[in-house]
Order: sequence, then structure tokens, then C-alpha cells
Amino acid sequence: MKKLLLGTTLFTLAMVVPVSTMAAVDISIGISLPPPVVFEAPPEVIPLPDANNVYVVPQIDVDLFFWNGWWWRLWEGRWYRSYYYDRGWAYYNRVPSFYFDVDPGWRGYYRDHNWYGRRWNYERIPYRKLQQNWRSWHNDRRWEKRGTWGVEGYKPRPQPQRQEIRHQREQEYRQRPEVQQHQQWRQEQQKQQQQRKQKAQQPKTQQGTQQQRSQPQGQQHQEKSQHRQSQGKPEGGDSPYRK
Repeated sequence: MKKLLLGTTLFTLAMVVPVSTMAAVDISIGISLPPPVVFEAPPEVIPLPDANNVYVVPQIDVDLFFWNGWWWRLWEGRWYRSYYYDRGWAYYNRVPSFYFDVDPGWRGYYRDHNWYGRRWNYERIPYRKLQQNWRSWHNDRRWEKRGTWGVEGYKPRPQPQRQEIRHQREQEYRQRPEVQQHQQWRQEQQKQQQQRKQKAQQPKTQQGTQQQRSQPQGQQHQEKSQHRQSQGKPEGGDSPYRK
């Protein structure tokens, strides 16, 4: 009964969980989840300048982003995402592509209503409105077309400059101690996972040979003698190679 229940559970998991997710299960084992953030009401968000379709919750100390239908959170050098802003977090083993478009000084600009010396009349978007419209805003390229994000006299940076800024932010991000520590942990987990995979893929005959080689010579000799005796032949019998 237990085997039947286990088989049914594994079959259901295989049908529901994508293959790419199941492949990442091993490396996510043992990763703790970020502490919850308590909200009295669903949060408002603001769209960030120079970061298309990226929204952030400004009224909390935690950097909580909304992008591409997911809520995103960085904690202790690790990324998590969820369909919900306050629960359901799952480990994400990469850096989301939007992150290096986010200006690290956005909190100060938000507080001062000032974006690089220009008045920033940011738009507060209620949670329900975001949920109802984010997809159409994304498809219609709402923020790209408006192109100001509420910044008076906004002038977009040239594309080469934006790419240079992205590269610089990425380098600074990689230098963070918590990010480096997590990267080292991931590399070690990947190495162990690869070793387990290679071991599981070894032919059974090869495994048997390796096990035989690992036995002491005395034990191997005793096993050969027992085999010859079971065949009715003395040890070192009439081998065609014996002179």
C-alpha cells in the first residue's frame, strides 16, 4: 500500500512540476526561505525610471520588485520569486535580467521626489490595478512609449551608456560578500550533483569490476578457490595455459 501511494505521488509530481523545476530540486535542498514581510494591506508600487515594466514597493525597507508577473526578492545573496507578495517564495538560481536596470539609489530619489536633478512625480499604482493591467501594459509597452516615468524634462541615456551602467552594476553586485558566498555554495552543490549523476550512469559491469578490485587479494583468492571447488576442479587445475 505504501509503495502504491509513493508511486502515485511521484507520478502526480511528474505531471504537475515542470522538468526544469525538478532538475533544480537537488540544488535547492537546504536553502532557507526569506523571513516574511507583514503587510496591513496589499502594497502600492511605483514604476522605476530606466527599467521597463519594473515596479517596486517603496514603503518597506525590503527591496520587493514586481516584474513579468512575479514578485522578486533578494535575500542573503540569493534570489526568490513568488506569485504572491507575502508568501510562497521559491529559490531562483539566477539573477533576474531586470535587476541591473534598477538604479541602486532609487530610494533616495523616491524620498526627495528627484531623479538626477529633475522633479520626479512618480505614479503610485494600487495592487489591484497592477494585477489587472500589468500584462496589457507590458504588451503595449506603456512605459517605453511614455518614456518619462513622471520625471520632468526626462532625457533617456544613450544605449551604449545604459549598457555600460548595467555592466558596472553587475560587477558591483558580484563583489558583494553574501553574493560571493552563495556563488561558492552553488558551485560546490553543482559539483556534487554532477558526481552523483556520473556515478549513477556508470555501467553495472564497471561498478562490479571496481568493487572486485577494491576487495583484498586474500578475499579474491578465497572466492576463486571456492568457485573452482564448486566445479569439481582443484585450484590451478588443467588450464590450457598451464605448462
